[in-house]
Amino acid sequence: MVGHVHAVNDISFTLAAGETFGLVGESGCGKTTTGRLILRLMEATGGKVVFEGRDMLSFAPRAMRALRRRMQIVFQDPYSSLNPRMTVGAIVSEPFHIFSVGKKAERMDMAAGLLDKVGMGRDSLSRYPHEFSGGQRQRVGIARAIALNPSLVVCDEPVSALDVSIQAQVVNLLLDLQKERGMAYLFISHDLAVVERVCDNVGVMYLGKIMEIGPASGIYNNPIHPYTEALLSATPEPDPAAKGNRIILKGETPSAIDLPPGCVFHARCPIGKKECQAIVPPLTQRSPGHFAACIVR
Repeated sequence: MVGHVHAVNDISFTLAAGETFGLVGESGCGKTTTGRLILRLMEATGGKVVFEGRDMLSFAPRAMRALRRRMQIVFQDPYSSLNPRMTVGAIVSEPFHIFSVGKKAERMDMAAGLLDKVGMGRDSLSRYPHEFSGGQRQRVGIARAIALNPSLVVCDEPVSALDVSIQAQVVNLLLDLQKERGMAYLFISHDLAVVERVCDNVGVMYLGKIMEIGPASGIYNNPIHPYTEALLSATPEPDPAAKGNRIILKGETPSAIDLPPGCVFHARCPIGKKECQAIVPPLTQRSPGHFAACIVR
């Protein structure tokens, strides 16, 4: 018998134009898989992905190709996401070539304009990715992602591979571009401090399911689910004199091949009850727009 990995299971959320939705959770919870499913870089086994009023999962390859210019991705690793054999100019202008945007002679000028937007000079066009730092490479990746004026950009851990000082620069760049172009971001991260800064709404994932979802202010100031509380308690406190109440979860994360019955978090939950082993908790509204999947609270 062959087992199946339940990487993403029965999740639902809405991302409005010009907003940023954050997906947070520990490694392996399904955040990146969710982003790739939305872009159809992976194929879903069921459900719907509705983009601008149309279910993308029903699209044939030709129709999907035409739609792809409206959605892009910024990858986590700025080292492996850029082709080392292509110049920066070729990398950034490649979307123009694929979708026949502009004349061939104009594309390098268009690429130079994009590089200027992300804080890179025109002299970068003829250079190769290995000649740049990680932060500069990520700027190149962002320039490529915004080349076709997408309405949705999936930011898959866009700053996690960068030094802390560079992270702030890249985050500010993303926010400036969003304000200028009105793009929606799906911001995938395990860095809760960054998510709090950039996101309008947040979904907390555990083992392929959303445990809590709502406005960022509500999630951070009034967490309901015990898993959300545990994640927030692990956020570093900038004040060395402050004493936080760190919540240490017991046990190991269950296998995504053999999901536990009831609430998937019950085996590690500090307030779990016997009923949690049998009841799959639905997401219920606790305050306007704020939902949590917990039968204890």
